[in-house]
Amino acid sequence: MKKMILAAATAASLAAAAVVVPAPAQARDGGAIAAGVIGGLAAGAIIGSAAANAAPPPPAYYGPGPAYVAGPPCYWQRQRFWDGYGWRIRNVQVCP
Repeated sequence: MKKMILAAATAASLAAAAVVVPAPAQARDGGAIAAGVIGGLAAGAIIGSAAANAAPPPPAYYGPGPAYVAGPPCYWQRQRFWDGYGWRIRNVQVCP
């Protein structure tokens, strides 16, 4: 793709140079020099900004931070209890 664009730009500049007929040099008009300097600065700024504005680098990946997981606050335990007729066992939730 870059070669094709470069070839098209080269062909366009050569065609423009062939079409433009050079005029004889005259030092009487100082405005032409200023226009040339301004045009050169503008072209340099355009070309320089196009070269400087490259795509930004891809974002860096940062993994997730450490996760601190506390143990379960409550647990189930089998406990004996007296129900008036005898000892029975039941599951009780114990929360320390």
